[in-house]
Formats: sequence, structure tokens, C-alpha cells
Amino acid sequence: MTGKLVLENLKHRPMRSLLSILLIGVPVTLILTLVGMTQGILDDSRNRQRGVGADVVIKASESKSVVTFSAASIPAALVARVEQEPHVSLAMGVINQSIDLPLMITGIDEARFKRMTGGFTFDAGGPFQGPDDIIVDRYYANQHHLSVGQKIKLMNHDWRVAGIVEPGKLTRLAVPLATIQELNAATGKIGQIYLKVDNPSHIDAVVRELQAMLPGYGVFSMAEAMAMYSVENIPAIQEFTVVVVIIGVVIGIAVVALSMYMAVMQRTREIGILKALGASNAFILRVILLEALLIGLGGTILGIVFSFGAQWLIATLVPASIQMAIVYAWWPRTAVIILTAAALGALYPGLSAARHDAIEALAYE
Repeated sequence: MTGKLVLENLKHRPMRSLLSILLIGVPVTLILTLVGMTQGILDDSRNRQRGVGADVVIKASESKSVVTFSAASIPAALVARVEQEPHVSLAMGVINQSIDLPLMITGIDEARFKRMTGGFTFDAGGPFQGPDDIIVDRYYANQHHLSVGQKIKLMNHDWRVAGIVEPGKLTRLAVPLATIQELNAATGKIGQIYLKVDNPSHIDAVVRELQAMLPGYGVFSMAEAMAMYSVENIPAIQEFTVVVVIIGVVIGIAVVALSMYMAVMQRTREIGILKALGASNAFILRVILLEALLIGLGGTILGIVFSFGAQWLIATLVPASIQMAIVYAWWPRTAVIILTAAALGALYPGLSAARHDAIEALAYE
């Protein structure tokens, strides 16, 4: 009986119900989009690092933050030095230059890059032909409507698009290492070194030897480096997520409180009839709470649907700058958050309805 009464109440005022669900769906979409963007960017960066094919990475800093790439402060001569270490079959130095976080432009030694990764797979064009050439991946080319031979300006420098490649290997934008060193006044310097080990069983031994040889540097196996790509290693992102969740809770409470308060005001006579028929205060409160929870559930489902729309828009408009994943683990978390907010928002209107005097309610016009 309670469920049927609640459903009839929602159907009787469809516009109020739909607007309430829509307004609750907005913070749900906001939460899921934020979490999805964070996870999507991390997953994309992790996959591109994995695509390097390296076993060990050396950074100028021991920091484990994934958003602080090493400055070009490592002597380039160190590449040849570490390549002489036992079990190291290949070393490659690169420079990562931020142009628009999380987007990086990377200086590479193309010959070493090809030996390390197997080389780029070109959709159009080919390797560098000159010092001012740039190779871009398909996502960046699509987002900026680039074609081979076109000129673009980055780092206050004019580049010619030499090739468009499949994404997934180290970077979206690759330029000759010597050119980016010159632009950064970092001749003879690099930012990171990637190493390939002759046998996976030797990786840990190589890491230990290099850590002892290079105090103050960050030396990590690629497995450790992949583990760094987590929300915990991004400064302030957890705090920002908490703020967004709190905003969602506040919106949810306000929307449900207003919606249910208006519903109680509109149904005063109905509440009086129910109480005259013997409905208890607990029954009245339960009806109001259940209606609020259904509105919260509808808003959660709508927000989940909208998050797929947000993912499609991001993938269509800015595939190179932002990536968004659908984080299924956050669906139940968001549902709990919103349903809790809905219950809190319905508490005052529910208690107010339960306290109505039956005689006064029946006399209400």
C-alpha cells in the first residue's frame, strides 16, 4: 500500500517529480564526471608509459607524484653511463615539457626510441625530416584538425607536422630531442631516462644497483612507476573530490527538502484523511521518506546516464586534452551519497507532515 501511494503521488505531479530528479541528476553527473576524468587521464598516461616498452625509469627527483615530471637536469652523458651497467641492454633519454596540463610535448632520440618501443605506427606522414618537425598522435590531430605538412606553434616555436601516429606510445607530441634542448636552454640535459633490461628477472637487481649508484635520483621499475598513477599521487585531487561531493550533498538536500516541503503543503488534506483513517505518524514519515528516496534514486540513474553523455562529448571534442573513464565502482558510492542527502532533505518535511493535526488538515483549503 505504501509503495502504491508513493508512486501515485509522484505520478500525480509529474513536472515536480521530473524537475526534482533532473536537479539531483546534475550533482551526480558532476561527481561521476570528475572521478571519470581523473581516472581516464591516469589510465591514458599509464598506458602511454607502458607503451614505451621500458623496464626501469630514472627521474631527477625521488618524488612519486605523477604530475611532477623531472626537469631537464640530468646530464645526457648519464644515458651512455647507465647503458654500460650489467643487464642494461638499452637506455633512452627524453625531455617532457608541459604545454597544457596534462598535455606534454616530448623530446626524443628517434633512433633509440625506435629500438626501445618498436617505433611509431604512422597513420600519415613519416619520421622527422628536420629539426623543426613534430609527430602528433591521432587524438591530437583530430582535436586540432591537423594534417601532414601543416604548421603549428607550440613553445613559441613553429613546427611542421611530419607524421600522425597511433596513440599509446609515450607521448601525444614528439619532437627531436636536440631541438627541445635548445629551446629550453638545456643542451646536454635530459629529464628522464628509460632503460630496457636484458631479462625481466634482473629488473630488481638493476634498480638496486642504480639506486646505490645514483643517490638523489628516482630509480623505479616500470611496475612501481605504473603504481604511481593513482589519485593519491595527485596533489589536492582528493580534497577537490571531497568538495564536489559535499556540493552534491548540499544540492541534494536542498532540492529534496524544497520538493518534499512543497509536496507536504499541497497534500495537507490528503495527510489529514490518512490520519483520520488511522495512519500513524511513522506511516506518514515513511511515505515522505520513501518518496524522497525514489526521487534520489531516479536522480542517481539519470546522472549515470548523463555521465555517458559527458564521456561522449569529451571524446568527441577534446580527445587529446582530456580522457574520461566510466568508473563503475563510484556508482554505488554516489547512490549512497545522494540517497543519504535525499533522506536528510526529506526529514524536516516528513516530521512536519507527521505532526499535522487530522482535524486541522481536513479543514485546510
